[in-house]
Amino acid sequence: MNTRFDPTGTGVALATPFKKDFSIDYDALGRLVDFLIERKVEYIVVLATTGEAVTMTWEERSHVARFVAEHAAGRIPLVLGMSSNATVFLAQQLRTIDLTGYSAVLSVVPFYNKPSQRGILAHFSTVAEASPLPVILYNVPSRTGANMEAATTLELARKYPGKVIAVKEASGRIGQIREIIEKKPAGFRVLSGDDALTLPLIAMGAEGVISVIANALPDRFSTMVRLAMAGRFDEAGAIDRPLQPLYRYLFTDGNPSGIKALLSILGLAENVLRLPLVPVTDPTFEALMAASAAVPDSFNAK
Repeated sequence: MNTRFDPTGTGVALATPFKKDFSIDYDALGRLVDFLIERKVEYIVVLATTGEAVTMTWEERSHVARFVAEHAAGRIPLVLGMSSNATVFLAQQLRTIDLTGYSAVLSVVPFYNKPSQRGILAHFSTVAEASPLPVILYNVPSRTGANMEAATTLELARKYPGKVIAVKEASGRIGQIREIIEKKPAGFRVLSGDDALTLPLIAMGAEGVISVIANALPDRFSTMVRLAMAGRFDEAGAIDRPLQPLYRYLFTDGNPSGIKALLSILGLAENVLRLPLVPVTDPTFEALMAASAAVPDSFNAK
């Protein structure tokens, strides 16, 4: 177990390329991993929301996890998305899955069940005790139907120091995020889960992001994050401002539909998703093309 992993800076929520027949495109997946490593993001998150893990069989998830670990070959830290709304099932998977090559797991608030705060606390306590790796909590109530309140996040951080190491906050609730930042124990990281809010959250004291847009623009976005974390907010803002239209259009028709479209524009992956997700509309695709063209050096993938 790599207990020294520190999820600061830019982590990338890795998209999973599919072929036109909806099978996993391992060649494109390998190229995308290389693209991110070469452009020096801090770490990669495999099989999270952007990776469309929920549309994969357990066997496919295992194959993708192994492929990325073997392809990365220790060149960059990796985090594995491990989530379920069945706590006992998730704990069993955490105890048995091969986590070789991974530094931490990312686990989302249980979805659909809409647990209480006591239920969320009990769920993540079970996850922390079952996982052989450090755990990054993921709060995204717009997807899960349940918000993990600041008090719950803070209790988990204090209860499992060094094991529950960070929270990816995508609630958009600025007061809640500020409370976590102000009251968190030393060493616990607050990470932005929203590309568009990353710069203001770092100004508040967040220490990084798990990003969607960095799949396509890893160098520009990660440079912005590093500048912000160094307190150079004017320079960071100069990079961030031209990206604002892209942030908006990436999520107009949902994630990862937007990033799949942008990756196809850059020649990194096919614009293919698994149902119930579908590609973005033609107007959104055209808007993404125009917004990408307006970003300096954005077409640097090929």
